Amino acid sequence: MANVNSDTKITVVSGTALPLRGNDIDTDRIIPARYLKEITFARMGEYPFFDERFDADGKPRPHLFNDPKHKGAAILLVNKNFGCGSSREHAPQALLRFGIRAIVGESFAAIFAGNCLMLGVPTVTVPASEIDKLMQMVEHDPQINFTLDLQAKRLFSGGEVAVAFDVPESARKALMEGYWDSTAVLRANLDKVKSVAASLPYMAGFKP
Repeated sequence: MANVNSDTKITVVSGTALPLRGNDIDTDRIIPARYLKEITFARMGEYPFFDERFDADGKPRPHLFNDPKHKGAAILLVNKNFGCGSSREHAPQALLRFGIRAIVGESFAAIFAGNCLMLGVPTVTVPASEIDKLMQMVEHDPQINFTLDLQAKRLFSGGEVAVAFDVPESARKALMEGYWDSTAVLRANLDKVKSVAASLPYMAGFKP
């Protein structure tokens, strides 16, 4: 069994929520294409929904991501087919660096959900009726604190069960056991990696 750094294990995500209504919100909206040219992800947190949040002069427009009532929200509530469109990994990078640590929705584009998993961001699904209730709760009181519990597969609010959610078991296991972070797994098993590399004939004596 490979070693795993305990810091990569994700079992619970807690925080306030941001209710982003609308079906088929694609990655082109989440992160405008012109920001894909940046060679690092360092500033991606500045860009989610940029063209909807700011006008041509850079002045803020009314948008949930600009609303101070939702500042610091860790859980994003969405509707159907969130993250559709192009497969750019910049979309989940932008949301993560903005502060989003988990996404609860009706459904997700498969590639987007996979890219979120590689960043340690759970994407879990609930029925449309339940997501609407959750959104209404947050719209009524933006300071409600939620706890997404991957072990229990429940989203708690104020100590009470708000809703049960679905999540692919492979993704749930990867998050809870820490295997979602492939780089961290390799670093935690560096001696084994070096040993295997040394045994490979095409690596022996290789000089860059």
